[in-house]
Amino acid sequence: QVQLVESGGGLVQPGGSLRLSCAASGFTFNNYVMKWYRQAPGKERELVASITSYPRTTNYADSVKGRFTISRDNAKNTVYLQMNSLSPEDTAVYYCNAVHPLRFNNYWGQGTQVTVSS
Repeated sequence: QVQLVESGGGLVQPGGSLRLSCAASGFTFNNYVMKWYRQAPGKERELVASITSYPRTTNYADSVKGRFTISRDNAKNTVYLQMNSLSPEDTAVYYCNAVHPLRFNNYWGQGTQVTVSS
């Protein structure tokens, strides 16, 4: 069974930091592009960041570039999202996503809530 288990969400003050983790199982992790999406209240889901396996090519939404860092540890089947300088606009449910670059396999985590508020 494919599983993407997210952790690390919670409440943080503006300007603070948070690191999300997504532990993957049930598929060949290093064959997949890993992505983080988020969905804020009243808005559609948007792509935040992505990372390939080799090389470790990363892409970021303009709104998070310079503040967020996506990384992966293939030995641990885990992808991370380090979030710094958080603002209330970052408040959303964050979802982990895995997609095979050459096939139609597409897996999703359950989502984790990130709330940025004073």
